[in-house]
Amino acid sequence: MTGKILFIYYQNIKPGGVAKVLSNITSELTEQNYEIEILFLMAPHKDFYPINPKIKKHYIDSFANKHSLFATSVYKKFNKVPKIYNVYSYLYDFGSYKTLKEWIKENHHNYDTIVSCWYKISSMLSLDAEISKKTIAWEHMSYTSGGIFWNKGLRRYYKNLRTIVSTNIPGEIHYKRINENSLTIYNLMDNEVENQNYIQPEQKKNIISVVARLDPEKNISAFIDIISKTNLPEDWKVVIIGSGREESRIRQEVIDKNLTSKIELLGSRNMEEVYQLLSSSKINCLTSTAEALPTILIQAMFFSNALVAYDCNYGPSDIINEKNGFLVPLHAEKKFIAELESLVHDENKLNTLMKSSYEETRKWKKEKIAQQWKQIL
Repeated sequence: MTGKILFIYYQNIKPGGVAKVLSNITSELTEQNYEIEILFLMAPHKDFYPINPKIKKHYIDSFANKHSLFATSVYKKFNKVPKIYNVYSYLYDFGSYKTLKEWIKENHHNYDTIVSCWYKISSMLSLDAEISKKTIAWEHMSYTSGGIFWNKGLRRYYKNLRTIVSTNIPGEIHYKRINENSLTIYNLMDNEVENQNYIQPEQKKNIISVVARLDPEKNISAFIDIISKTNLPEDWKVVIIGSGREESRIRQEVIDKNLTSKIELLGSRNMEEVYQLLSSSKINCLTSTAEALPTILIQAMFFSNALVAYDCNYGPSDIINEKNGFLVPLHAEKKFIAELESLVHDENKLNTLMKSSYEETRKWKKEKIAQQWKQIL
């Protein structure tokens, strides 16, 4: 039995891969008698993803820090200025650092292990000689994320951390150059996904699903372009779940390209509705330019979807193979279109791939993943 463990993340108020897997792993470990607490860098809020009731939650409002408040006012006033979001982000990050530093200095003695769920938080904690020794960085983005300040600057202090958990093999290889205590652990699925049975093609609809934030790195504009140039049969349509900074622009692009009859934008939805979409769809797509381990692709496999995704750095290549879909070179639009058309125009090919995609979920079962976490904790 280990001592008390603290997980740290920003929030649990909206859809997001990190909040989702945080919910999954903390619940699983709690049920195996680990003493878990979670610190959210936000004021108290209703949980979007369920948190095990046995888990104690703490909240510190990083948005209330004077630097964060200034960042918000600047962004609201100058949101049309190019790169203003970067200015906002750095100001907010400084505010969250000051807020976290104050809380963690006072409370870290209560915990034997700290698990940081985001690279910025991990970087902040790595600067403290005492706290870093018991901190595990759980990396959910590409190791290249964050630009020069985070990637080339603060990440070098990862050498001070107890362990680095990457969610893909390239990340593990990179971090081993900084800290030899680095390994790969894939994301844990929840019980509803884990226990999902194979869905026969005739029980599904002719739907291509996309579940992603409508933010620049998810590259949804490129997907809209792809659909505008894809020869989709009349009985096929695209359904997109997600919201974000580019939502207004994406909606206008769908109108401008006369795709309102082909593309349905549902906005933000809860996980039950996400799973309903994956249960109905036959193909799940991802056009991100950067990932760590896109959990949605794994979930889509459990719900018997064929996959088509760009081979961005990093993550999709850990998931997709010839048995579950097509891994398309990044920005190779014509290739993406060709793979999509090969599926929607060949029912036998699609049905076969959907079946083998579901069978590939054996390697993503939670027993192995939970055991890896237990070993490092």
